[in-house]
Amino acid sequence: RVAVVKHAHHDFDLDQPGKDSWELRKAGALQTLVASRRRIALIEEREAPADNEEPTLAELLEMLDPRRLDLVLVEGFKNEVFPKIELHRPSLGRPLLCGQRRHIIAVASDEPVSLPRPLPQLDLNRPDELVDFILDFCNDEALKLSL
Repeated sequence: RVAVVKHAHHDFDLDQPGKDSWELRKAGALQTLVASRRRIALIEEREAPADNEEPTLAELLEMLDPRRLDLVLVEGFKNEVFPKIELHRPSLGRPLLCGQRRHIIAVASDEPVSLPRPLPQLDLNRPDELVDFILDFCNDEALKLSL
């Protein structure tokens, strides 16, 4: 039972013009809850804070129901302090972050890379490898907490 928290830059929209939920939001609804038998989505309009800060990961995690979850995967939030797997594609020409960020516990890449410190390297094209690493890491952390 997995949840995903994904950071989106700037404005994003899950809604579509012409749909009732779109029209209700445009008419001023601060929250629009769309529900069916199999799915629920809450869209919340927020004023940009005076400091222009994004919601923190902690604030977003509070919106989840931990009773229904075993694992939360997080995409983005690179400045937040929690264990991370850096996804790196050398072809994009961006530098690795793992040299400066100590909370990176592994690097997943689509080709072998030279790392600035010893870390596990995972094959980005092998999702099973990433899953095994994450499950092993979670089991190790759970064991530490139980001691």
